[in-house]
Order: sequence, then structure tokens, then C-alpha cells
Amino acid sequence: MTRPADLRTAPREELGRVRAVCLDIDETLSTRGKLTADAYSALWDLKNAGFVVIPITGRPAGWCDHFARFWPVDAVVGENGAFTFFMEGGVRRRLDTPAGADAAMLRARLRGLGERIQARFPQAKWASDQAYREFDLAIDFCEDVPRWPEADVDALLRLCADEGAHAKLSSIHVNAWYGDYDKRRGLEHWLASGAPGLSGEVPAWEELLFIGDSPNDEPLFQAFDLSVGVANLTPFLPRLRTAPRWLTQAESGAGFAELARALIAARGGAGRGPGAGPKENG
Repeated sequence: MTRPADLRTAPREELGRVRAVCLDIDETLSTRGKLTADAYSALWDLKNAGFVVIPITGRPAGWCDHFARFWPVDAVVGENGAFTFFMEGGVRRRLDTPAGADAAMLRARLRGLGERIQARFPQAKWASDQAYREFDLAIDFCEDVPRWPEADVDALLRLCADEGAHAKLSSIHVNAWYGDYDKRRGLEHWLASGAPGLSGEVPAWEELLFIGDSPNDEPLFQAFDLSVGVANLTPFLPRLRTAPRWLTQAESGAGFAELARALIAARGGAGRGPGAGPKENG
């Protein structure tokens, strides 16, 4: 694996061709579970500078509904690619990613997997947002519980794989699901469907950039020529076969804001600055 270069060395002409920013949420946009003023302003700065903004997250449908409605974004790919939410005519709409099986069958298989997880790991707790999920199980290994030993996390990933489930490690959860999709395929399906909800021209693949922080973002580090990790990705680099091209100096939301400033500068705009907040509409 080639180690990421410092984002400060990224050629201005390459960053200048970016039209759309795809981003993970937990510990990429957020910082220790909070959305800082700097990071939220960076979202608005990108939108006000004309970028398409697309969060791609393992978070549940219930949360993605909120993100799509209230954040300055064009679409939200949720539950590691199971669906995309977007606004159209003031109404929140959805596009499901083909999963190769009906939803009832997928949920039945997940229930069985959950029983086997709890039998093997009596300490296992579902993530606090599990009630709002439609297509996956999220096992909390450090968000609201004491951090699991790394060996137990690895054993959980192996159990899910042995049961035929997809399992991805985020910065806080192990997400497990059945169905032939991941973050990359969820995004590809939305784009191939004409990017519903997007006003204006659909960006070409080479005009997209992705920023993330953990191993469950690897499908997108692999997919994009233009990819960035926030600095807190560093401990996970040994787990990756494909790393992002660049790494920010700052961690989490501050790293995301660092990228936003670089992109806006490469486009030739000054942005609105940290903490500026959204523009008034109308």
C-alpha cells in the first residue's frame, strides 16, 4: 500500500477539476460525536461555492432523513449504500439500491445473524441508532460502550464473514448486512439513475472527490482517483489495501474544513471562512 501524501502537496489543477464532494460523516465531518461550527460552515462554504455535496454514511435511515432535509447537501447515501435520500420539490424522496433479495428476506437473515453475534459475544450491544435502521446491524464497539479489544473486533468481523454477511469497520461500529451493495455501489446507482434531486448537470466520475476516515470507506478510496483521508485515518492504514491519495493535517471535522478550504482556493474562490455559517436565502 502506498502511504497517502500530504494534502498540501495536491496539485491545484487536480483539485480544481472537482465538482462534487462525497464525504463520510462520523469522525470525518463530525468530531468526537459532535458537528462543529467549523465543519458545518465548511458544508455551506462548499455549497455556496457551487460544489455538489453528497454524504455517504453507515448511519441509519432515520438519521439520513434529517441530513437530507436540513443539511446543505444534494443527496445522502445511507446504511453503507442501501439507499439514497434526496429532496425533490420540497419532498424527501428515496432511491433504493438493488440488493439481490427482497427486504423481508434480508431482515430475517439479519435477525439470525444478530442471534449468533450475541451468542458468541455476550457483551455485544447494538448501536444506539439501531432502531432507525432498515437494512443492517450496527454493533457498537466504542461509541457508547467501553472500547472492545482489537482482537474481539477482528473476531466479530470474521464471524459476520463466515455467516455470509458483508461486514465493515467504521470508527465506532461494525456494520453487517446482506445484499450486494456497499458505499460505492450506492453512489453509482444514484448517479446512473440520473442523480434524482440534483439541479444542474450530473458530475462525471472523474469530477468527484471522496473524503473518509475508516476501513469501511475503502471501497471509495479504491473507486476515486481523487480521495482524501482525515488525519485520524492514520491508525487504520495497516488495515487498508488501498489508501486515499492524500491525508489532511487535521483530524475529523477540522480535516474536512481543511479540504473544503483547499478545494475552494483551487477553484479560485475565497469561501466564507470558518464559522461563517449559511448564507441567508431569498
